Amino acid sequence: MELQHESSAHTKSTYIFLLITGIVLVAFNLRPAITSVGPLVGMIQEDIGLAHWSAGLLMSFPLLVFAAMSPVVPRIANRLSNEMTLLLGLIALVIGLAIRSIPSTFFLFAGTLLIGVGISVGNVLLPAVVKDKFPEKFGLMTSVYSTSMGLVASLASGVSVPLASGLNLGWQGALIVWGIPAFIAILLWTYLLRFNQGEHHGIKKTASSSKEMWTSPLSWQIALFMGFQSFLFYVTVSWLPEILHSHGLSMGTAGWLLSITQLVGMPASFLIPVIAGRYQSQVWIALFLGLLSIIGYAGLLLSSSYPALIISIIFIGVALGGNFPLSLSYIGLRSKNANRAVELSGMVQSTGYILAAIGPLLIGYLYDMTHLWTIPLIALTAISVVLMIFGMLSGRNRYV
Repeated sequence: MELQHESSAHTKSTYIFLLITGIVLVAFNLRPAITSVGPLVGMIQEDIGLAHWSAGLLMSFPLLVFAAMSPVVPRIANRLSNEMTLLLGLIALVIGLAIRSIPSTFFLFAGTLLIGVGISVGNVLLPAVVKDKFPEKFGLMTSVYSTSMGLVASLASGVSVPLASGLNLGWQGALIVWGIPAFIAILLWTYLLRFNQGEHHGIKKTASSSKEMWTSPLSWQIALFMGFQSFLFYVTVSWLPEILHSHGLSMGTAGWLLSITQLVGMPASFLIPVIAGRYQSQVWIALFLGLLSIIGYAGLLLSSSYPALIISIIFIGVALGGNFPLSLSYIGLRSKNANRAVELSGMVQSTGYILAAIGPLLIGYLYDMTHLWTIPLIALTAISVVLMIFGMLSGRNRYV
């Protein structure tokens, strides 16, 4: 009897270890397929003959796919299971990565479409899987996977050109490399799915409907918080080097400062969900991160001295690094169960990625109209105020 108990405990601990590994592996695959493209766009354009607007569309296309797919993912997960849907998403991602590396405009966009579908499945389901499997450790697990996402995303940006040029893999090889972690994740989730069917029951479905989610004021507050933080993130990644260049910095220095902006956000990315999970209300966290964002973008507007620019990008980096995992935390903290979390995640991310896709285009348009960064930076400061308000509303101790 004792041996049987020990064996069962050992099996359970192995399952938990593999599950955590599986969650981290999915997180590894949620950004590099996108962030690896930016540095290689020049090579892709040269090889295929893409126009500038097509290259721009290639960058924003996945965000539009996220917006379209996010409300559909909960319905698929309800019919199959979270684990099976995650596995199918990873398979779509690998097929997309393979197709995208064929040097043709059609295959480039067809592959990107499948990549967007695969990533949107992971985006929507990871918060729900964490809520289901680790309800007591939701904050810590959100920290682990959101930090993993950020690290691999910044790594993908940095190693794309060395892989393509230094190792002579070309842009196709540099992009398809990111199929390796996805393939490993498929193997692990295939095993976890079998284990899960044998040992664990699926989520009990509640009577909640996605219609309720779309009419809940709290859902919309979280959705707009997710949306505006995504807006600021993608605008910053797209335009910060140009803004810094306009202040007299070389493009090389501006590029490095963009990397530093993302790196200084890493500690916040890890700590914020852990801290958020320990308190019933997160209003003060949203207030703190909102103020950092406001001061950061206003600093870029008001001063062009090098020390002021460095302080501004540090504030922006910490705000961006903390607001993204805070928005993911709200999905679990404001949901009573995993089924609600899936529905909320789908609704929130759909809205969020529409705003994310609009961001770089809108700010670029404002610059084209004025040929100055003044109006765009005033807009980013104002959006930081709106972001802070929705973050504080979302942070109140309530459930959807």
